[in-house]
Amino acid sequence: MAKQRGSRLWLSLLLVAVLAFCHSSVHVGTNAEVSIETEGVVGRTPSLTVDELETVQATGEQFEFQAEVSRLMDILINSLYKTKEIFLRELISNASDALDKIRFLALSNDKLLGKVKDLDIRISFDKDANTLTIRDSGVGMTKKDLVANLGTVAKSGTANFVEKMQRSGDASLIGQFGVGFYSVYLVADRVRVVSKNNDDDQYIWESDANASFTVAKDPRGNTLGRGTEITLFLKDDAKEFQNQDKLKGLVSRYSEFITFPIYVNASSTETYEVEDEEAIEPEADADAEKSEDSEELEAKEEDATPAKKTKTETRTVWNWERVNEVKAIWTRPKEDISDDEYHSFYKSLKKDSQDPLTWIHFKAEGEIEFKSILYIPGKAPHDLYSRFENKNADIKLYVRKVLISDDFEDFLPRYLNFIVGVVDSDDLPINVSRETLQENKILRVMKKKLVRKVLEMLRKLAEEGGEASDDGEDDDEEDELEVADKKSKDEVKADGEEDEEDETNEEYNKFWESFGKNIKLGVMDDSANRGKLAKLLRFKSNKSDGKWISLDQYVSRMKDWQDSIYYIAGESIEACQKSPFLEQIKAKDLEVLYLVDTLDEYTVQHMPEFESKKFTSISKEGIKFGDEDEKLVQKRDKLYAEKFQTLTDGLKKLYADKISKVTMSQRVVDSPAVMVTSQWGYSANMQRIMKAQTFADRHGGLNSGASSAILELNPRHPIISKLNQLVADKPDDEETKDLAWLLYDAALVNSGFDMNDFDHFAARVYRIMKGSMGLENLELEPEIEVPVEEEPAAEEEEEETENLDEAEPIVDEKDEL
Repeated sequence: MAKQRGSRLWLSLLLVAVLAFCHSSVHVGTNAEVSIETEGVVGRTPSLTVDELETVQATGEQFEFQAEVSRLMDILINSLYKTKEIFLRELISNASDALDKIRFLALSNDKLLGKVKDLDIRISFDKDANTLTIRDSGVGMTKKDLVANLGTVAKSGTANFVEKMQRSGDASLIGQFGVGFYSVYLVADRVRVVSKNNDDDQYIWESDANASFTVAKDPRGNTLGRGTEITLFLKDDAKEFQNQDKLKGLVSRYSEFITFPIYVNASSTETYEVEDEEAIEPEADADAEKSEDSEELEAKEEDATPAKKTKTETRTVWNWERVNEVKAIWTRPKEDISDDEYHSFYKSLKKDSQDPLTWIHFKAEGEIEFKSILYIPGKAPHDLYSRFENKNADIKLYVRKVLISDDFEDFLPRYLNFIVGVVDSDDLPINVSRETLQENKILRVMKKKLVRKVLEMLRKLAEEGGEASDDGEDDDEEDELEVADKKSKDEVKADGEEDEEDETNEEYNKFWESFGKNIKLGVMDDSANRGKLAKLLRFKSNKSDGKWISLDQYVSRMKDWQDSIYYIAGESIEACQKSPFLEQIKAKDLEVLYLVDTLDEYTVQHMPEFESKKFTSISKEGIKFGDEDEKLVQKRDKLYAEKFQTLTDGLKKLYADKISKVTMSQRVVDSPAVMVTSQWGYSANMQRIMKAQTFADRHGGLNSGASSAILELNPRHPIISKLNQLVADKPDDEETKDLAWLLYDAALVNSGFDMNDFDHFAARVYRIMKGSMGLENLELEPEIEVPVEEEPAAEEEEEETENLDEAEPIVDEKDEL
C-alpha cells in the first residue's frame, strides 16, 4: 500500500513538472501558429551563431557602394530624422512587390511556390537584441540581385536626386527615384538582409552604412524556403519601433490596403490553471498516517482519487496578429460590392461608428487612370466650421494600394472638406512623392474630375435616383467614367412615386442641414462650378410650410410676369415673417425666400441671378412688380410726391444726416413707414452680422444704423396724412417734432435696424406720454412729508418707573427650597 501511495505522489510531481516545462517553452498563437518562446521573438530564422558569423566574415565578398548611394545614405542618416517612420512603409511596399512577382510567376508554374504556399509579410522585434525584422515570402533575391539592387540605384537621374536632397533636405523625395530601401538607415546602424530565390542558394547581405557592404552564402542553409528577411539593428533613438502598438499603427496608416496579409508579432497576457503542489503533499502525508488495521478504509483509499487543487497563474503569449484586415474594395467591380461592404469600408476609413449618407464609386480613364470611392458622412463633425480654414478633405491617395499622402493641401476645394474617400492610381508620374503632392497638370486633372464627381453625387442625392452620367464637361479631355452612385439600394423610390409637394429628398435635407454652409461657400469661391452649386442650394420661404425648397422649385412656381427671385434677410424666420416688407408680397400672393443664415446674403451677392432670374431684396429701394402698369404707377407716384412734399422736405431737414432721403412709396400696405437701403448698401441684417464680427468698427459707419438708408412713407396711411398736416401747420412745434422722430424710430426698428440713440428716444416717448395724459409739464411733485410722532410726557414716564419699582419680585420655587 505504501508503494502505491508513493507511485501516486511521484506521478503528481511529474505532472506539475511537465506543466511548468510547457509553460516556459511552448505557447500556441492564433492562425494555427505555434510559437516557441525563448527570447520573446517568433517567426524568424534562427539567429547566426558565433561560428556562423565567423564563416560569413571569412567567406563574404566585399563590395563598394555606388558613389551616389553612399552620399544618399549620409544625407538620410544626418538630415532627415523627422520623417524616419517612412522606412517601414518602404520595406512593406518592396515586400508587396516581391509577393506580387512570385504570385504572377506561379500562375504559369505553381511548383515555384514549393513548400512556402502562404504569401504574407511578418514583422517582429527583439528588445534583447535591439532588432526589428520584416520578413516576406516573396520571390526573393539571388546573389546577383542583392549586389545589383542594394548596392546601386539602377535609375538614371540618381545624381540629380542626391543633389536635390542635399539642397532641400526634403524627405518627400524618397520614393521618387526608387531609393526607398535606403530609408532603413534613418533608424538602423546596421542592416542584414537574408534572401532566398528559387534560382540560387540563400545569401546574406550586410552593411553598416559605410562605403561598402558584404555578401556571403548563408552557412545555415535554406532556412527561409523562399523570400527575404530584413533585420534592422536599431539606433538608440529608434527604440520606439520595438513597440507593437506603434508598429500596428504605422501599418494601418501606410499599408492598410496592401493585398497580402501583414502580421505583427504581438504579446498578450493570459491566465491559466495549474495544480497547487502545496495542496497535494498534505493529502499524501495524511494517507501515510491512516491506520493499516482497517481493511475497509484501505480499500476505499485505493479507489479514491486525491482531491486536486489548482491555482491561477499568468503568462505572456506571442501571437501573429493580422493588421490589414480591411480590403481595398475600390479595386473590385462595383456590382459585386454590397451596401454593407461600402458601409464597413467607410467606418474603417473614417473611424466612424455611423453609416455614410451616400457615396460614389467610379473609375476614371484618359490622361490619367485612377479609381476612387468618395463618401459623404452621415453627420458633420462638431468642429467642422470652427477649424474650417485648416481642415482638408479626408482623402487618401494611394499608388498601387500604398499610401502616398493623407493630408492634402487644396487637393479638393476647401468647401468640400467634409468629403471622405480614397483615390488609387497605378500610373502617377515619378515626380509625385510619397509625402507631398507637387502641383502639376496630372494632379490638376485629378482634382477637376474629383470635384465633378462630388457635385454629381450631390445632384443625384438631391434628385432621388436616376443613373449618374458623364456630362462631358472636362474641357475636351478624354474621360470615360464608370460610375456607381450609391445611396442604400433599398431607399431609391420607384418611378412615379415622387411626392410633388415635397420634391426635395429627405436624405438631401439631412445633408443640407449638416453641410449647407459648405455649398454656400462653394458658390462664393468656385466660379467654375457656381451653376451646379446653385442648384444644390436650399431655402425656406413664406410658401414652403417650413420645408426646404430649391431654386428650381421657386422658379417653377413664379408668376408669369415675375422676373425676379424675391428674398428677405433677417435674424430668424419669425423675424422675417413679421417684417413689414412682406405686406405687399402677401397682397400679390408672391413667394419670398427667407435668408436667415449668416452666409445667405453673401451667397446671393456672388450669384446675381439664377436661370436668368435676378435676385431682388424686398428690403432695398427700387423694387418693382411686373403686374403693374408702369405709366400709371409713375403718374400716381408723382401725385403723391406733390401732395406730401411739405412732409418729405420737413422730415429730411429734421432727420438731417440720419437718412439719405425721404420718399413716398406703395411698398407697404398696413405700416405707415419702412426704412430701406440703397441697391448697393448694407441691409439691416448684413449690418447686424458685420457688427457682430470680432474686428468690426463699433464706432464707425456700420454703427450708425440707417445713415445711408431711405425712409419710405405709406401715402395711404392716416398717421402719414395727419403728420403731413402737422408739419404744414406747426413745423416748429415740439410735439410735431417728437411725433416725427417717433415715426423714424418705429420705422427703424420695425425694418430690422438697431437703434443707437436710446436716451433721446426715451425722452421723446415721455414727452408724448405727457401730451396724451394732458399734463402741462413734467416737473416733479413735492416730496411727500413724513408725519412727526409726539414724544410721551415726562410725568407719564416717571409714573411708569414708580409702578415698576413697586412691583413684587418674582421668586423661583427652587430658590425658596
